[in-house]
Amino acid sequence: MFNQEFVMRQPTWKISLMGLLLCAAQAWAQSNTVRLVVPFATGGPTDIAARVIAPLLSEAMGKPVIVDNRVGATGAIGAEYVARAPADGQTILFGTSSIMAANPALMPKLSFDPVRDFAPVSLIATIENILVVHPSVPANNVQEFIRYAKDNPGKLFYGSSGIGSTYHLGAEMFAHMTKTQLSHVPYKGQGPAAQDLLAGHLQLMFDAFNSAVPNIKAGRVKALGIASAKRHPELPDLPTISEQGVPGYVTTIWIAFFLPAKTPTAVVEKMNADLKTILQRPDVRERFAKLGMQSASSSAGELDTLLKQELALWSRVVKDGNIKPE
Repeated sequence: MFNQEFVMRQPTWKISLMGLLLCAAQAWAQSNTVRLVVPFATGGPTDIAARVIAPLLSEAMGKPVIVDNRVGATGAIGAEYVARAPADGQTILFGTSSIMAANPALMPKLSFDPVRDFAPVSLIATIENILVVHPSVPANNVQEFIRYAKDNPGKLFYGSSGIGSTYHLGAEMFAHMTKTQLSHVPYKGQGPAAQDLLAGHLQLMFDAFNSAVPNIKAGRVKALGIASAKRHPELPDLPTISEQGVPGYVTTIWIAFFLPAKTPTAVVEKMNADLKTILQRPDVRERFAKLGMQSASSSAGELDTLLKQELALWSRVVKDGNIKPE
């Protein structure tokens, strides 16, 4: 406990020495702390997932790992902070497909380059998107919906969390691949869009697994297909969109670790190995599942390939749909 009387009785040189030691200890603690930068507000699924990982990574690395929420500019503030940080393994980006692939495809003049400025480490989790419609829509599967949409060009409205979001680009990709005309209504967040779907103001949307499932199970919306490469274990009877006549349609959201570019390969490999062990833990898988996520690890090279593929994909979708940023 701090004792002011004790300090005041000490000679000046002792007080100065104590101050220097305190400053040194604080500097050491700061330099020995790893920042896991989350470009989202506290309390959301992505933030909670980061807080599941942080103490386990701290144990593996033998040093403190703190979650640092740096919100703003659709994730660019947090991403730029990591991109400009020293390449010493002490600053990590908890990046998403939206921040690292969709946004750069729509806004090429961002303050960071997702390929040039980062060293991929590993996938962390995936979140599936589900095509859901209001119960009034006369369709019970993807092919029935496509026929209905073609009979009503431009009359079916879908919501998303905003222009350029993965939900928006995913819907535009679906419309392009199925040769349908769907009308976009951008919202400030996926929640308000979902509420308008429930109210019948929208006819459809592509919603994240964790937010769509409760409405599906309650019968408030109809699920037509899941936008993943394979069926989800929690909804095994829901076919993928690909297997319903739209081959290759996959718009899975992913979360991954990125370090600043030029981080030593040994640091990347050690962190990748630590994460692989963490993500195989049953308790981590269970906690992720409650967030609507599936834990997913990868090699650094696999993540690099995925990032480049998605940048190319969303760039093509933006060009084909003539989509402009807000």
